[in-house]
Amino acid sequence: MRENAAVKWFTLLGAFVSCLVYADAELRLNDLSAPTPSEIPGARIITTEELREALKAPLESRPLLFDVIGDDGHMSLPGSIWLPGAGRGTSFDDGIQAQLAKLLELATRDNRDRQLVFFCAGPNCWLSYNAALRAAKLGYSGVRWYRGGIESWRAAGGDLALPRIVWKRPG
Repeated sequence: MRENAAVKWFTLLGAFVSCLVYADAELRLNDLSAPTPSEIPGARIITTEELREALKAPLESRPLLFDVIGDDGHMSLPGSIWLPGAGRGTSFDDGIQAQLAKLLELATRDNRDRQLVFFCAGPNCWLSYNAALRAAKLGYSGVRWYRGGIESWRAAGGDLALPRIVWKRPG
């Protein structure tokens, strides 16, 4: 019982702090492990409940899941595509943007309306925020940012698996 109260307290505290973080349309280049905003320009936040529901759709209309954690190998949301490095870089004109454009074109079969969900470890990770901004800048209209990431998925009882596909790290 105390554990649930503590989790709720930290969740509320995190929500309060995120309200104080400015949602910028530019890539965040420094301090990538810090509280993130509660909104994102050009995209929309997707909750765990919304994501679970979207993943019940037929395969061809399910969102594509993009894990952008930058470490070496980890468990992720089932069916995800691991894009290490996609949330890094220096601008929307860099090599990462060009590589991401090619990958998204291939993954979506050039369907700019396909729902794309970008996530990271949790709400204190800017990598997924940056990757979602990159996709929106490329003209994708179905960009979703799963702000809670793997942390929220696990907290809600979601299973984890190895990523389905691993993208070659941009360089």
